[in-house]
Amino acid sequence: MENPPDLVSTDGEITRIGEASVHCRREGTGPAVVLLHGFPLSGHTWDKLVSRLRDRFTCYTPDLIGLGRSHSTLPDDYSSQGQARALQETLTQLGVESYALVGNDTGGWIARELALIDKPRVSDLVLTNTEIPFHRPPWIPMYQSLAHVPGFGAVIRQLLKARVFRRSSLVFGGCFYDLTHLEGEFLTRFVEPLIDTDAQMEGALQFLRRMKFSRLDEFHQLHQQLTVPTLFVWGADDPTFPEPRAREMARQFPNVAGFFQVKNAKLFVYEEHPKEVAQHIERFLTRGER
Repeated sequence: MENPPDLVSTDGEITRIGEASVHCRREGTGPAVVLLHGFPLSGHTWDKLVSRLRDRFTCYTPDLIGLGRSHSTLPDDYSSQGQARALQETLTQLGVESYALVGNDTGGWIARELALIDKPRVSDLVLTNTEIPFHRPPWIPMYQSLAHVPGFGAVIRQLLKARVFRRSSLVFGGCFYDLTHLEGEFLTRFVEPLIDTDAQMEGALQFLRRMKFSRLDEFHQLHQQLTVPTLFVWGADDPTFPEPRAREMARQFPNVAGFFQVKNAKLFVYEEHPKEVAQHIERFLTRGER
């Protein structure tokens, strides 16, 4: 089955993959681009970017398992490799024959897992502010440990109600250069569901428990197997995944098409500067047309 030729806009559909339910949205027309989000967001975080790409590309924005509307009763589905397997089968069921991959934060880690196991279909890879082998982002190992403590979910839900906590480096302070982005739509879409819903918080904690840094460190060598053309677009002010460390990581990839920094941006660079990030992605994915 070929990628849909017509302009499609939908709130998405649920695909059953074994014990998992994967929610995925599709919007636009043209070659397929799959965008994988980070923690603790959902596919909706790409909306501002998709609005700038959908005239040239069919954009698929799945929710990672444990986040958004995707979930599973199988614990291994929450791991980086389990997520990749579920996404690979989801794209097969959706009839996607070839696609470019875009990943941010932990979605960039999972994008690399997916590129490893789905090489024949992955045409290009774009990584923005994502995990780096042997680098531990601030606070995440602590939260992974606390995720195993009974009652931690209830505690963090109460803390998230406090604006000062949300804006601190303990939570989202390192995600945005301009912290006003934490209010409004970001708050209602991604934070309030964690506060209001037991299932959303438990899914996020399960996600944290299953993402193993020992597996991430293997990519110090596995990156050499990712021969697909790879573009890096990096928020220059990110304290979570610092740009100098990212440039060192880029040297592990055999087919780097470019490394672009975006000034006045941190972890969620595409949320703060969607126009600039979209321009980099579009130029990269249409380079053969010029």
